[in-house]
Amino acid sequence: MDNFKAFMVNKTDHDFSAEVKTIGLEDLPAGDVVIKVAYSSVNYKDGLASIPNGKIVRSYPFVPGIDLAGTVVHSDDSSFKEGDEVIATSYEIGVSHYGGFSEYARIPAKWIVPLPDGLNLRDAMVYGTAGFTAALSVHRLEENGLSPEKGKVLVTGATGGVGSVAVAMLAKRGYHVVASTGKESEHNYLREIGAAEIISREELAGEKIKPLDKQLWAAAIDPVGGKSLTAILSKLEYNGSAAVSGLTGGTDIPATVFPFILRGINLLGIDSVYCPMETRKLLWQRIASDLKPDGLLETIQNEITLDELPGTLASILKGENRGRTIVKM
Repeated sequence: MDNFKAFMVNKTDHDFSAEVKTIGLEDLPAGDVVIKVAYSSVNYKDGLASIPNGKIVRSYPFVPGIDLAGTVVHSDDSSFKEGDEVIATSYEIGVSHYGGFSEYARIPAKWIVPLPDGLNLRDAMVYGTAGFTAALSVHRLEENGLSPEKGKVLVTGATGGVGSVAVAMLAKRGYHVVASTGKESEHNYLREIGAAEIISREELAGEKIKPLDKQLWAAAIDPVGGKSLTAILSKLEYNGSAAVSGLTGGTDIPATVFPFILRGINLLGIDSVYCPMETRKLLWQRIASDLKPDGLLETIQNEITLDELPGTLASILKGENRGRTIVKM
């Protein structure tokens, strides 16, 4: 543990670097629990952390990676002991606290979830924050009355991390899933993970969006935002809900109040970062049980090493990744 590898970014007034370096335990920030990281995963936020103007990292030098799963090697908190297998995602990890792109991490105990029965460390990172966000989206929709007999469910950005897992989780639960993607080459992949129908981005949101349009879907999971969300709101069925978790399509929503006041539409904000620990543990249990799609993990995962990480981070920012990429330490 004296010296180990980590992917580190650094920024000065004149230079920016992003490379695998050798660091020591003394370089890690304060925390109650030291974890030998087995796997991390690659998220869009990690891609932003790897560029000089991503506006994610708060101070330099820094180790990105908002997800990690591994084994406890030391704990100052009685909640965990040496040998425990654990998951740590979200909170300040990979943003202001050194993250998972490192062979060792030191994390506050209050950010850590015990690995539930039904998942191993590798599986946990195939899901990661993206899978947790998808699970939280399904959970919130069902809390607001969604069930398979209510109608079709739309998933946007369906080949991405959140989208792929959401499609598979909804299919596992018996929903008729309509997947939206701009990648015509990925239709077979979407059907393989559970999509019953596939529509293009253009079909979802054409040039002109009506304030109220034909009612098509009982609910939607939208990790994209922007113009497509406006179209979704206008096409949800009466009392339908949209669970929104992303902004890859933009931050502005040029919408009207009509879907809300004339159809009772619910806009559900999905925040996985500060989700309460009680809910977080419940959802990881669901990910390991009723939300765990059969045979999904091998279909949607791509495994890389720490040395291959820079290229993958560049690809995710270009929207070139499919499914989930995990980093084996």
